[in-house]
Amino acid sequence: MASAGQQAGSDVQAALGRATILLQRDPSLAAKHAEEILAAFPDLVAARLVFATASRLLGNPLKAMALIEPLSRSEEASPGVLHELGLCLGAAGRGAEAIESLHKVLKIDPGHAAAWRSLGDQLSANGDEKGSSDAYARHLALSTTHPELVDAAEHLRQGKIPRAEQITREVLKQDPEDVVAIRMLASIGIRVGQIDDAIALLERCLELAPDFHLARQNYATALSRRQRLDEALSQIDKLLVFEPSNPNYLLMKGNFLVQKGEHLPALKLYEELLEDYPSQAGAHLNFGHTLKTVGRLEESIKAYRRAIDLRPRTGEAYWSLANLKTFRFTDDDIAKMRSQAAGDEGDPDDRSHLLFALGKALEDRQQFDESFTFYEMGNTIRGKHHRYDPKVNIYNTARQINVLTPEFFQAREGWGCPAADPIFIVGLPRAGSTLLEQILASHSQVDGTSELPDIIAMSRKLGKKSRSNPASNYPEVLTSLTEADVMELGERYLESTRVQRRKAPFFIDKMPNNFQHVGLIHLILPNAKIVDARRHPMAGCFSCYKQLFARGQTFTYDLVNLGYYYRDYLKLMDHWDEVLPGRIHRVQYEKMVGDSEGEIRRLLKYCDLEFEEQCLR
Repeated sequence: MASAGQQAGSDVQAALGRATILLQRDPSLAAKHAEEILAAFPDLVAARLVFATASRLLGNPLKAMALIEPLSRSEEASPGVLHELGLCLGAAGRGAEAIESLHKVLKIDPGHAAAWRSLGDQLSANGDEKGSSDAYARHLALSTTHPELVDAAEHLRQGKIPRAEQITREVLKQDPEDVVAIRMLASIGIRVGQIDDAIALLERCLELAPDFHLARQNYATALSRRQRLDEALSQIDKLLVFEPSNPNYLLMKGNFLVQKGEHLPALKLYEELLEDYPSQAGAHLNFGHTLKTVGRLEESIKAYRRAIDLRPRTGEAYWSLANLKTFRFTDDDIAKMRSQAAGDEGDPDDRSHLLFALGKALEDRQQFDESFTFYEMGNTIRGKHHRYDPKVNIYNTARQINVLTPEFFQAREGWGCPAADPIFIVGLPRAGSTLLEQILASHSQVDGTSELPDIIAMSRKLGKKSRSNPASNYPEVLTSLTEADVMELGERYLESTRVQRRKAPFFIDKMPNNFQHVGLIHLILPNAKIVDARRHPMAGCFSCYKQLFARGQTFTYDLVNLGYYYRDYLKLMDHWDEVLPGRIHRVQYEKMVGDSEGEIRRLLKYCDLEFEEQCLR
């Protein structure tokens, strides 16, 4: 029979177990249980550790620090206590001390996987990208039973995607429920643009391991790529329950808020993050993007320059300055850029951004020959890492023309969702679509949004496009849709884009590549407006060649491919004019510049909008 002391000890251990479990589910209740235990046993280390952790999870880092610091002095050899100290220091914005504490953990216990992950987060927030990458690699090595996945991760980091995928799929053949391998395959899917596949993989991963935070982080990223921004924010908020001050989660949340158009909350978040982590180059970069969006250009320039100071090879910061159009680089800037551009080392994305920025800087100085050389170098790098086959576009153009005939549309007249809300602006990039959006969005009845991916995503889903079926069954699949199917697709588009809208009755979708899907748009939304933004081919194509696009538009990295693409664009637009006469309103950029008022009045009339003076202004 157990003695009274043994029974009491057993009760305390049970209470501690309950409190520990509650940390992830209900930290306030965990804190209450820990306080009750400490009332009876004030020196119980495990209870004090639970209380400190609960306080951090409840967003009270100062209280957590008051609890954990004395404990860390008495338990200086305890990896668990020192790990929590590191997390609390990070939550309090004391990044350097957090890193020091986490290094102590790993000196005592090099196999502490969670500490390696925390160290990776803190090093990333403090601008040490190599150290962060190494720490994440150690975390991966300790978290998987398949060490070959470490090699796959390194191949992925180096851009050797086929080899990384091969290794990962081999692991999954042996162990189909290995969540680390599932997450890695999803990461590869995100890298190559197979977002829907990645989302499905990550949902499976989180079913198997709901507390796999790295997978949830990837899931949020994938959702954001599909403009499912409320869902992406919800996933980040779930992560922030466990780590309210995790700088990487906060940075992601800021990015999603920007995508959603909620710039002021994003600015506030970036400001708070940079107060705690002033050495986070990525945060300064995103802060600069958001400041630019709200028109605070001088502050955005300072943010971009700060990113460069912290990480001189941040090519995107240089390109962001160049992309302000009115910004001019100094002699010293250009000298630093030339120095950074020398040699072939470094991340390809950083190098290409830097080369495009250098091309723009020299173009502004009318040093055209050398400017073109740098544009060419930048495009060559992009072309190597973002492949484009013009034959695919030629083939797909022919398929649209062959399938979507006058007879096709006549047989389906009156189908689709009758809503007239969307105004689609299509064409080639750099043809004036942003100018048209600004003009229309100035109207009191129209919301501006952005380049929405919904129509392209719909076409891929309809055609069941995947890496194993790159050609897809689209547009041929449109011939098999029923009237109810077509109505549902139109309503689905309106629902999926609602997150981007405010309260105006009309909104703009300015994804230029939607010119390839005019037939689909007309089928599902017969009353939507479609505007073709067109520019002189030499001006338009060369402007594309000089522009570094964030994603997509891979045809722009080669002048010959640009020529082929422009030819396909004209051929397809001529086809739409023939089978859907009068359906598309064309705006020639040069005419808009030469006769702004006349062109704006014609555009508004086509959109069934009254003329408003602010559209001209």
